[in-house]
Amino acid sequence: MRRAYNSVLKLPQLGKCPQCDAPAMPHRVCPACGFYKGRQVLTVTAGA
Repeated sequence: MRRAYNSVLKLPQLGKCPQCDAPAMPHRVCPACGFYKGRQVLTVTAGA
């Protein structure tokens, strides 16, 4: 009975980034482009 809750746990759902359409977690900065709520928060370098 202690492990009955494990079946309820799920992986976080991924949404699409509105800027680059890459999969990203909701309410987080997109790791592909660095945008959050329509503005650039992080500078992402290519090829790193």
